[in-house]
Amino acid sequence: MNFNLPKFFKACNPSKTLVVGNKEDRQYYIDFSQVRGTNIVRELGRTISLLGSDDPSCQLFTGHIGCGKSTELFRLKAELEKKGFHVVYFESSQDLDMADVDISDILMAIARQVSESLERENIHLQPRGFKSLLQGAVELLNTPIALSGEASIPGFGTVAAGEETGVEYSLPGGIGKITAKAKDSPKLRSQLRQYLEPRTNGILETINNELLGPATEQLKRQGKQGIVVIVDNLDRLDSTRKASGRTQPEYLFVDRGEQLKKLNCHLVYTIPLALIFSNDIGRLIGRFGVKPKVLPMVPVRVRDGGDCAPGMNLMRQMLLARAFPTLDPAARLEQCSQVFDSLETLDRLCRVSGGHVRNSLGLLYSCLQQDDPPISRETVENVIKEYRDDLIAAISDDEWKLLFEAVKQQSIQGDEDYQLLLRSMFLFEYRDENGRWFGINPALAEANKFKIWEAGDSTRVRTEDASLNSELAGLQTL
Repeated sequence: MNFNLPKFFKACNPSKTLVVGNKEDRQYYIDFSQVRGTNIVRELGRTISLLGSDDPSCQLFTGHIGCGKSTELFRLKAELEKKGFHVVYFESSQDLDMADVDISDILMAIARQVSESLERENIHLQPRGFKSLLQGAVELLNTPIALSGEASIPGFGTVAAGEETGVEYSLPGGIGKITAKAKDSPKLRSQLRQYLEPRTNGILETINNELLGPATEQLKRQGKQGIVVIVDNLDRLDSTRKASGRTQPEYLFVDRGEQLKKLNCHLVYTIPLALIFSNDIGRLIGRFGVKPKVLPMVPVRVRDGGDCAPGMNLMRQMLLARAFPTLDPAARLEQCSQVFDSLETLDRLCRVSGGHVRNSLGLLYSCLQQDDPPISRETVENVIKEYRDDLIAAISDDEWKLLFEAVKQQSIQGDEDYQLLLRSMFLFEYRDENGRWFGINPALAEANKFKIWEAGDSTRVRTEDASLNSELAGLQTL
């Protein structure tokens, strides 16, 4: 069976997130929940469904960047929409500067996305409190624009002729105009924040009373459930320190988390993985009342270093499905020789990815940039070498020491340095029947520095074992 090379190449693009609700994308989707040890989508969805529209929830979701969170969130969106919920999904990085975010920024982004989504459902609201708030922001930023005639602003109803707004006629909404200007200018962002932050509780009240409340009632009259807002990409927040000395994620989710959960709708926020290992994890859980859900790596290996057969099989399927989306799993494996020169070459790529979904697609994408299928072992090794060298160049001597200790213990401490290993993807987290464990990124495991350490550590362990055995033998003769 021949396959379409340009279509295959596009399907392997690591920057493209599968939108599971779309028929075209759904055929590429592989469900890894059986090997990850948890079905996050089911857990998030059950919580929302069981509570219904009258009892809002706020849930946190995390994992390594690129491990498949966005794809799973699109799956959650599709399943909740089937149950009648109005789901608003958006990537916060499109609205916010990830290096400089405050609570008011997140709330305004949510208000904008919800209002635009409702407008597409022909739900027109008149949030007068928001109009007043926007007018104040417009005057502060010195960007008043008068609309001629009347114009309907998504989420903000009709604006009369001559009324000053922060909205150009062609733009979707006042919030979009203001936040776009603020995102591009640190100075304007600071000015806007000085205006909005003291009004945070008022913003919350306005969103709840003028936007979410009326919208939920109109949705119910249409036979639908409540509103679910999924805020993706907040896991990409920079760990810059605020003036208080707290890192940005700690400030937003621990210090200000109480406000983030006060919106009267179901909420799902992605959060940085490092927060799970922070000393503030107890306070984080206390703020939100729930433990964050963690999406671990696909286990392509077990704790002792051997292959994890179920995980390897699903990773093979994930890559081959990009070439043969309509075939069943067995048939895909039969066609492997059209994509790779051997099954061993495919397995080599799966192993070195460490079960990281985006990394595996990125490696395959790089191979296709170099040559046509069937991809040779030589091409795969060249791509792996380049990926390994990039990782090695980014890791310092101190980080190597931390990495050695983490690999030795298969665990990490709540130290910020260890969190850096996770953010930099030098270290991966896995789950098995015995719980959480950590392993080195397999590409780094091929570095000479790691091999020398590993050989030396093994020698030391054998020496210690021999010494212990000698002592035990001596005791037995007494």
